[in-house]
Amino acid sequence: MTDAVIRLKVKVVPGASTSVIAGWLEETLKVRVAAPPEKGKANKAVESLIAASLELPRSSVTVISGRNSPNKTIEIEGITITQAQAKLEYPGT
Repeated sequence: MTDAVIRLKVKVVPGASTSVIAGWLEETLKVRVAAPPEKGKANKAVESLIAASLELPRSSVTVISGRNSPNKTIEIEGITITQAQAKLEYPGT
């Protein structure tokens, strides 16, 4: 594991029929989550989905800005940006 800390821009669509990484919009990761946008449920779902997709512990992924907005910034510990983009199928990798 690495000591790297990265930040990703994320566009969240809450209340979707299923939780899924929907792909990239330029440098922003689009994520759909089944959780509703209330009491932080969608934020927790985003953190869990991204952590699982990156094969990291849930505690390694945190929404650091945009908690009440569909446009968020997440911080991820323990992975490089290149590794994250490869696992999340960034088109430039």
